[in-house]
Amino acid sequence: MDNIDRKILWHLQKNCRVSISDLGNLVGLSTSATHRRIGILEQEGVIEKYTAHLSGEKLGYSMIFYVEVSLENQSDKTLETFEKAALERPEVLECYLMTGSADYLVKVAAKNTKSYEQTYKRIIASLPHVSRIQSSLVMKTVKAWSGYSL
Repeated sequence: MDNIDRKILWHLQKNCRVSISDLGNLVGLSTSATHRRIGILEQEGVIEKYTAHLSGEKLGYSMIFYVEVSLENQSDKTLETFEKAALERPEVLECYLMTGSADYLVKVAAKNTKSYEQTYKRIIASLPHVSRIQSSLVMKTVKAWSGYSL
């Protein structure tokens, strides 16, 4: 990966809907050369997918919670069962296996505290092998994810 690839990736992180022609102009390549490089980056798995970043707040999700989840044990079967169940729940926005005091960090969005209470009871607490849950409410986003530093 060279500097031109990094420029392509930087621009795609900011706006993946930019036309290949405009992207080529931004990085100093022809449209066909830009298209070829994007194809290589996709084939190599550097570009995993293209998505729309939605506003949770405008969709009514005014609250974000990060939930630390500890399991009964850390056997491969227990971890696998928990992860499979978490993957099946659309309310689980993100889920990470962690080091530290909790086994997993789970991100969920809620419309209000009543909504989170229902998610907590019906979804998180009912995931298999859960032994402890610690929830933290995001009060303010200081810096949101905007892409990797390239």
